[in-house]
Amino acid sequence: MENVVAIVGRPNVGKSTLFNRLTGKKNAIVHEKSGVTRDRNYGEVEWTGKKFFLIDTGGFVPHSEEQFEKAIRSQVKLAIDEADEILFVVDAKNGMHPVDKELANMLRKHMDEKKIILVANKIDIVERTSNALEFYSLGLGEPFAISAINGFNSGDLLDIITADFPMADDDEEDNTIKFAIIGKPNAGKSSIANALLNEERNIVTDIPGTTRDTIDSSMKYYGDDIILIDTAGLRKKAKVTESIEFYSTIRTYKAIERCNVAILVIDAIPLLEELDKSSDIRLATFKLDKQDVKIIEDVIRLRKGLLIVINKWDLVEKDSNTAKIIEQKITEHLRSYTYLKFIFISALTKQRIHKVIEEGVSIYKERSKKVRTSELNEALLNEIKSTPPQALRGKEIKINYITQIKSSPPVFIFFVNDPDGINENYKKFLEKKLREHFGFKGIPIDLVFRRKNN
Repeated sequence: MENVVAIVGRPNVGKSTLFNRLTGKKNAIVHEKSGVTRDRNYGEVEWTGKKFFLIDTGGFVPHSEEQFEKAIRSQVKLAIDEADEILFVVDAKNGMHPVDKELANMLRKHMDEKKIILVANKIDIVERTSNALEFYSLGLGEPFAISAINGFNSGDLLDIITADFPMADDDEEDNTIKFAIIGKPNAGKSSIANALLNEERNIVTDIPGTTRDTIDSSMKYYGDDIILIDTAGLRKKAKVTESIEFYSTIRTYKAIERCNVAILVIDAIPLLEELDKSSDIRLATFKLDKQDVKIIEDVIRLRKGLLIVINKWDLVEKDSNTAKIIEQKITEHLRSYTYLKFIFISALTKQRIHKVIEEGVSIYKERSKKVRTSELNEALLNEIKSTPPQALRGKEIKINYITQIKSSPPVFIFFVNDPDGINENYKKFLEKKLREHFGFKGIPIDLVFRRKNN
């Protein structure tokens, strides 16, 4: 997804309401008090097979010296530079405002390079569309009348937004393997990229957040073409205070979406500090950092392969069992993601650095793997026969047939006489047995249940 659309406008014109309407979610806080949007919200939108990133910015207030309003002003200007298209929202109910004119003056400078859509909001019925006419004077073309709160004309607006966007093609064949190197700031992502490339292509310092943008680098591995995408560090949302950091986060999530395998880099030092709080690390209560968990969840949600790289392994005190214990503790904490792969490396000394690509390629191949239907049925129907699903209201639940309908990511269909009879525990059992027989280490898989009569 390469298309970015930003919503801009003065405070309280309905930008967040429009964001929620177009994304189909309620991520942005909506309140009649102006200035509520502080953290920038962003989401994915799909419309008639086309996809784009939508960004909700704070209300633009010119000339203010108030710290928060200055920061928003900076972010709005950056949004204008970053976006492919801009939705300039005005309030047609209350009419023209001097700030609308200032923002319009700024946007007109970009009309030759960007698509700017003037959105006249708060028009809830056709009879009130004439309220938008006064905004012609802004010199940004015809105002498009909508009501973000009730959805009036929102579908037509999406048609206009996506008119020039290509159709999303999730199945487009591309033999280039793409790895996105992701993680929190200062975990060593750029150092790993440099070590793999054997050159100082990416800036490396001990200051968190040095990498502001995603950086693509190409390499060969036993004949395979590989692109390494080095990304900015992902921080917790509350800590993304700089305008540039916010857009670095946008780019990072775009990198996750376009990669085949995400390489999550975790700093080993905080992990050991967490475990060292107990006299016996085998008995220690351990939780992975919440932001690392959030990154893992996002990668899984986007159905990408995932390799967890514990970096700076040369800097920690350990014995022969430490790595095994850390892997066990992380797996116990994540619970649902028992299929993840771990490696322990040092980007600085290049200890096991070659394993990053080796394991990444292995996960890529697992994600692309197609299992023959005959093999699936031979292996899994025997397991099902030994441990059948529980009867539902006295009715025997029968799984008749299994086939894989997709790879990258893998999707398996189980044909059942009553799909509602397969409970969550049994679904986990089937996934476990499928992985035992056929692998798929490091990647999420989808199990679909459809009705088939006897």
